[in-house]
Amino acid sequence: MISETDARYLRRCIELARQAAQAGDGAFGSVLVGATGEVLKEDRNRTVTKGDVTLHPEFTLAKWAQDNLSSTERASSIVYTSGEHCPMCAAAHAYAGLGRIVYASSAEQLVQWKTQSGISLGSVAPLPINQVAPSIPVEGPAPGLDDEIRELHRMGWGRKAA
Repeated sequence: MISETDARYLRRCIELARQAAQAGDGAFGSVLVGATGEVLKEDRNRTVTKGDVTLHPEFTLAKWAQDNLSSTERASSIVYTSGEHCPMCAAAHAYAGLGRIVYASSAEQLVQWKTQSGISLGSVAPLPINQVAPSIPVEGPAPGLDDEIRELHRMGWGRKAA
C-alpha cells in the first residue's frame, strides 16, 4: 500500500522525470531514501543527453548506494521511482542489496501507453521487477500519479516526433 509519505517522495520523482523529459531524456526520476526518511541521493534519466544507455536513475542510485552505503543501510533504504524498474535496473537493485521499491507507474502501463502512441517497445522485454528480482518488496502503481507520468512520456514522445 502506498502511504502519504510514499506519495510525497513519488511527487519528487515526477518532478525529476519532468526535468528529464524537458532535457530530451526519457521521463524517469528516482529518489533513494534512508531508513530514517532522509533523501540520500536522487537522479533523473540521462541516457539521451549523455549518450550512455546505463544512465537510468534507478541504476545510478544502485551504483551510488553500493559505493557509499553499508549493506545494512542499503537493505533498509527505499527507492522511489516514477516508473517500474527495467530488468537492468531491477537486477542492479537486487545485486546492490537495496530494500523496498515504490513506483508511480508500472512497466505494463508503459507498454500500453507506448502501444497506444505507436512508440517502439525497444529491444528489452518489459518484465515486472519481481520477475527479475523476486525477493524485493514492491509497491505500485500509484493511482493518479501514474496519469502524470503518462502525460510526461507523451510530451517527450511528441518532441521526438516533431
